[in-house]
Amino acid sequence: MPVSFQRVYLESAGYFMPGEPIPNDRMDAYIAPLNRMSERIKRRILAENGILTRHYAIDAEGVTQHTNAQLAAGAIRDCLRRGGAELSRVSLLASGSSGGDTLMPGFANMIQGELAAQPMETHSVHGICAAGVSAIQTAAQGIELGAHRSAMAVASEMPSRLFKRSRFAARGYETDFDSHFLRWMLSDGAGALLLSDGSPALAGAPGLRLKLKWVHQRAFSGDYPVCMQMGLTEDRARGHLDFGSWAEAEAAGALSLRQDIRLLPHLFDIGIHEYAGLVRDGWVDPKRIDHFLCHYSSEKFIPVVEDLMSKADLSIPRERWWSNLAWRGNTGAASILVMLAEFLHTKTLKPGEQIFCYVPESGRFMAAYMLLEVEAADAAPVTTVAPRAAVPDDDLVIAPPHDPAAAPEGLGALLTELAAIWHDYRSRVWRTPLVRQIRERRLALPDYLNWMEQWVPQVREGSKWMREGAASLSEPYQMLASLIGVHAGEEQDDFNILFSDYKKAGGTVAQIDDLRRNPGGEALNAYLHGLAATRDPIGLLGAIYIIEGTGQRIVPALLPLIKTSVKLPPDAFRFLEYHGHNDENHLNRWLAAVEMVMAIEGQARAARQIIDTARHTAALYLMQFQHITERMPHEPPGRPKANTAAAGGGFQ
Repeated sequence: MPVSFQRVYLESAGYFMPGEPIPNDRMDAYIAPLNRMSERIKRRILAENGILTRHYAIDAEGVTQHTNAQLAAGAIRDCLRRGGAELSRVSLLASGSSGGDTLMPGFANMIQGELAAQPMETHSVHGICAAGVSAIQTAAQGIELGAHRSAMAVASEMPSRLFKRSRFAARGYETDFDSHFLRWMLSDGAGALLLSDGSPALAGAPGLRLKLKWVHQRAFSGDYPVCMQMGLTEDRARGHLDFGSWAEAEAAGALSLRQDIRLLPHLFDIGIHEYAGLVRDGWVDPKRIDHFLCHYSSEKFIPVVEDLMSKADLSIPRERWWSNLAWRGNTGAASILVMLAEFLHTKTLKPGEQIFCYVPESGRFMAAYMLLEVEAADAAPVTTVAPRAAVPDDDLVIAPPHDPAAAPEGLGALLTELAAIWHDYRSRVWRTPLVRQIRERRLALPDYLNWMEQWVPQVREGSKWMREGAASLSEPYQMLASLIGVHAGEEQDDFNILFSDYKKAGGTVAQIDDLRRNPGGEALNAYLHGLAATRDPIGLLGAIYIIEGTGQRIVPALLPLIKTSVKLPPDAFRFLEYHGHNDENHLNRWLAAVEMVMAIEGQARAARQIIDTARHTAALYLMQFQHITERMPHEPPGRPKANTAAAGGGFQ
C-alpha cells in the first residue's frame, strides 16, 4: 500500500548538470569505443535511445572535474537558491545513488561534508533508479512523523568514471555486450527537492503549493535474477571481493557495470500491473493525471509502456507525458528529481492538476511511483489519508499477464482479478526450491532429469482432461467443446516431444508408464479430472489461464538459465522452446473461449467459476513445484499403474 502524506509539500527543486552538453558526435572524446564491435553497438544504441546530448563530470582526458558529492551539493545549492531558503533550515538529508565517491562512509554524510552543513540527521539509500524515490520517501516520512520541519532529498550519479577506455585495458579492451551497452546509455547529474511541513508557495509559482500525496515502492528482487549490476563477474559466480586484488577483479570484469537487456520486458510488465493495482485501489485515476513523468532509459521503451497501459485500458494520453531524456540523458537515481525540477521550472501549473511519476528500476526489479497535486496556496489543508473510492471494476480491462492481443469489451473485472492471482502465484513459484536452483545456477543434470520424469506423465494426459471437460459441456456450449477438441487434438502427442527431450538429456527410464508425478501433481490432476467430470465445467478456463501462463512466462524465463547450467544439445530442449513460442497464440484462443462462455452463462456467474478455479489451480500447481526436488520412485514392474491423467494440458 502507498505511504500517504497529509502535510508534506515540495517547496523548491533544483539540479546540477556538470560541464557543457555533449552531443552524440562528441562522445568518443569522453567514452571512446573499445573496438570495432563497440562502434557498431554505439551506433545501434544511440539510434534507439533518443538521447541527443548528455553531461559528464570528467574531461576529455578522463580527469574528474566534479566528484559525485560535489554534483549533489550543486543540486542542493540550486534548490535552495530557487526557493530563497537557507541550508540551516534543513534537519534531515536523504540521498539516493548507485554509488558515491567512497565505499564508506555513506553518501549522505559525504554530501553533508561537502556542504560544510550543520549537524543533522542523514540517510544514504544505495540502489539504482528508484533510490531517488526512496530518498524522497525517507525525507517525507521524517516530516510526516513530525520529527522534522524541513528535509532535503537529493540523488546524484556519476557513471562516467566507469566508462573510460582505460578501465578496460586489463581485458585487452574486450568485454561483453551487457557492459558495452550501458557505456552509451548513462550520464552524470544530480537533482534535489526541498520538502517542508508548512504551506509555502512553490518556488516560481506564486499563489500555488505542491503537495506530495503519496509514494509507493515495491521490489520484486525475490522473483527475478539480477538484471543490472556491478560487482559480479559476467556469470555472476564471483563477487569483486572474492578476488585476490582489485586488479584481478578488474581483469575478470567484476568491476564492469552490466545490464541484461533480455530481462527488461519483465520489468515493464510488473510495473504496469503494479500501476493497475494502484488504480484499482483508488490511489490514482488516469483520467485525472495532467502530467506524467516516466523515467525510461531509452525512447525505445515508450511504445512498450504505452502498449501495456493501453491493454490495461489505463492509458495516460501521450501529450501529457513529459521527459528531458533527449537533452539531459539518463542519470539513473537522479533522473526523476532532475526531471521534476526542470519540469517545474518550465511549466505553468494550475490548482487541481496532478503530477504522476513512475520509475522502473532494472537492478533486481523495483517499481516506484509518486503522486503530487497542485493546490492554491490559501486552500484549506486536506486531512484525510484514505484513497479515493476505487474505480469500478468494469472501468478496468487488464489483459492476462501473457499478452493476448487485446481484451474484448466486458472482460475487465475478470481479467483484473485473474492478473492479481497470477502475479501472486508467479512470485511464489519464483521462490520454490526448483526455481531457486535454476536461478542460482545450481541445477545439475540429475535435478533436470528428475523434473522431466515428473513432468512427462503430466503433459501426457493433459489433452485427456480437456476432452473430458469438453464432453461434459451441454448443448449451448458446443462451439466451445469444438474449440477445445481441436486444441486437444493438436496437443495429444506433445508428451512424445518432452519424453524424447528427456531421453536425449540422458534419461534412463525407458517406458513412460514407469514415470510418476509428485504429490502436488497428483493433487492437481485429481482436482481437474474431478472438475472436468461435472456438468458444464467452464471453470476449467481458470485452470488453463494459470497453466498457459506458466508456459508462456515462467518457462521461457527459466530456459536460458537451464541451458547455462545443463550443457545439452539444442534439440534436447524442444518442448521448452515450444512453450515460449506458442503459448501466446494459445492464450488468444483462451480469450476467445472466455468470451464465448461469458456471452452464454452470464458474466457474474461465469467469472466467479473461472476465478475460483484459477485460484485453486495456482495453489495446486505451486504445490507441484514445491515437490519437484523430491526424487519420485518409478513404478515397479507388475504393480497397477497410478492414475496418470495430468494437469499439464490446457492451451499449451
